[in-house]
Amino acid sequence: MPHFGDYQHEIYSAGLSGTVPRFPVDFATLEARAQAAMPPSVLKYVQGGCGDEHTQRANAEAFRHWGIVPRMMVDCTARDLSVKLFGMTLPSPVFMAPIGVTGLCTQDGHGDLAAARAAARTGVPLTVSTLTNDPLEEVAAAMGDTPGFFQLYTPRDPELAASLVQRAEAAGYKAIVVTLDTWVTGWRPRDLNDANFPQLRGHVLQNYFSDPRFRVMLGRAPEEDLRAAVMAWAGTFGKVLTWADVPWLRSLTTLPIVLKGICHPEDARRALGEGADAVYCSNHGGRQANGGIAAIDLLPGVVEAADGAPVLFDSGIRSGTDVAKALALGATLVGVGRPYSYGLAIGGAEGAAHVLRAILAEADLLMAVDGFPSIAALRDAGAVRTG
Repeated sequence: MPHFGDYQHEIYSAGLSGTVPRFPVDFATLEARAQAAMPPSVLKYVQGGCGDEHTQRANAEAFRHWGIVPRMMVDCTARDLSVKLFGMTLPSPVFMAPIGVTGLCTQDGHGDLAAARAAARTGVPLTVSTLTNDPLEEVAAAMGDTPGFFQLYTPRDPELAASLVQRAEAAGYKAIVVTLDTWVTGWRPRDLNDANFPQLRGHVLQNYFSDPRFRVMLGRAPEEDLRAAVMAWAGTFGKVLTWADVPWLRSLTTLPIVLKGICHPEDARRALGEGADAVYCSNHGGRQANGGIAAIDLLPGVVEAADGAPVLFDSGIRSGTDVAKALALGATLVGVGRPYSYGLAIGGAEGAAHVLRAILAEADLLMAVDGFPSIAALRDAGAVRTG
């Protein structure tokens, strides 16, 4: 039976013929390569966080004070990293988290399609942002048989919200991920210092510009007056959601509803009680609010409150070791963000697929060495706080 960790055998075997990997296998080198490849405006948007970026840094650094205790004399020659979610069996517990400027991360401006092709190559689901450079239908088609999720920034116009969700369902997405913390943009100094907000320059708005309801609202084709189209987008972006809106969201689709941004146990319990199918523990990678607690430190409380319901997680994942720790703390599915965007920047679909394979290989090998043949065994053992 093949394992994700076998990727290292491919690399070492190629090395016997003098071939080294085209792309780095560690995050630090990956980030350095991406910094050289990405335009400054895009790099700052991808790398930047809110305020002085303390929360963003804490998200990544907090993984260091969680540790996994090895268990020896366990046969791990056969390992199973598959996950059951929403009636599907996924080959791994990793997914690509939504990033609003994925489309700009490749040189050709079609990073969303490249990410979808990486999903098709790896079997890692892609969560497609509402903000894309290619329509959601084309992105879904590029994923092939790999399932995808659609992330919704809920617009103020209810008919536009319904149209986006219905398009996602028709295109074959398997869940709607509703982001709760971005009805207004947080204070982001890197972008503010350059007065750079990509959407106001007409980028990553194709899901709106291709939407029949948005075109009716605009009263003309977006390409006829780009500035008017952008202003119309700005006027409808960002509905303030409350618990009273959950039944309405539920009414828009038969797909599972995932509420993203849940960090408090009481919010997790209420989300599930109000009709959500899963919760998504995330602080938006520290991009939307500063001064918070690292998301990984909040995950155990959310998992306990979810009481067996699926819990997706992102914020601060940089490696396969981070993935394993999040799984040990109870996450059902773990989202990778910046690493795959860097892979897109340096190598398109191939670069992103390499990053995902490297992360999965590291997680798989850690489980093998530490004595955990399955995610269930890892979760039963848990992770220990070391500081």
